[in-house]
Order: sequence, then structure tokens, then C-alpha cells
Amino acid sequence: MRKLFLLVALMAFSFSLFAQTVWKADPNHSYLGFKVKHMGIATVPGNFNKYNVTITSAKEDFSDAVVEMTAEISSIDTRVEARNNHLKSADFFDAEKYPTMYFKSISIKRDDHNEYKVTGNLTMHGITKVVTIEMEYNGTTKGGNGGQVAGFDISAIIKRSDFGIGGGFPSGVISDEVKINAYGEFSPKKD
Repeated sequence: MRKLFLLVALMAFSFSLFAQTVWKADPNHSYLGFKVKHMGIATVPGNFNKYNVTITSAKEDFSDAVVEMTAEISSIDTRVEARNNHLKSADFFDAEKYPTMYFKSISIKRDDHNEYKVTGNLTMHGITKVVTIEMEYNGTTKGGNGGQVAGFDISAIIKRSDFGIGGGFPSGVISDEVKINAYGEFSPKKD
């Protein structure tokens, strides 16, 4: 009987060590944004108000993380309604035809103690390209509800031309390079 108890306890411990945890972004403490240059001199920021980001990992340091993100194109917000509507139009994102943007990582590589290069497939405007993002793990602490909370900063540079977005606007008017910035506070997902 004692051997059976030890075997069951060992199996439970092994499963808990290797159990994958899905961490979900807290929308109240997270942000998904971008910046472009207008006329080569002014930086114009924007963000997506509706998105979902999860990080799945079995390791405490997130070195095996799988990152998934979905954003609703219709939630784009640049603080100017006319510009938002133009970005949703067929001139740019064509939100009616392509309502979501999606990213799923395919590999992760640690650069430094808490810095990672995350490579994955980004799909926008009906086009999928492999992109690499920089992800900084800011640590884990106890949240206000007593559960664990993990923090991440993410940045990347993509080219809108790679995704066929805004082809009628030369880079002198709107930069081809788009800087992505995201900040997130994540908690283990509750089923």
C-alpha cells in the first residue's frame, strides 16, 4: 500500500512539473499598439482595443512559451475617427473582408536572462508571413486576488507592404515600417 501511495504521489508531482499553463492577458493591464511615420517627420500612434493574447508554457521562465494573439481590425483606434474608418477600409486593412489579425509562435529563443526572440506566423489582410518579435519577461508576482501574475513587453518592426496594406500610399507619406509595441499582464487562465 505504501509503494502504491508513493507511486501515485510521484506521478502527481511529475505531472505538475510538466503541466502546461495557459496565461491570458488581462485587458485592463495590457496594450497592443503600433506607430508609423507620417510624411517622414511625425509619429502617429494607434492601438487595437479588442484583442486576445495567451501564452502557454510548462516552464517557470517561459523559455518554452507558445504565444498566440488575435486582434479585431474593427477595433483599431488612432484617436481620429476619420482615420480609423480609412484604416478599416479597402485602402488599408479591409476590415470587412479580413476582420482579424492573428499571430502564433513557432519557436522561441532566449537572448538574455529575460529576453527572448519569438518567431511565428503573422496573418493580416489575408497574407501570412514569418516574423520575429522581441519579448521581455518582466517577472512573476502575486496579483491583487492572490494568484500569480506575469508581465511581458513585446516589440517588433514589420513592413505593411509585406501584407499588402496601404499599397496606394508611398512610404514618403506613410512609412512602410510599422513599429509594434505591446505590454501585458497575464494570469493563469481559469476554465
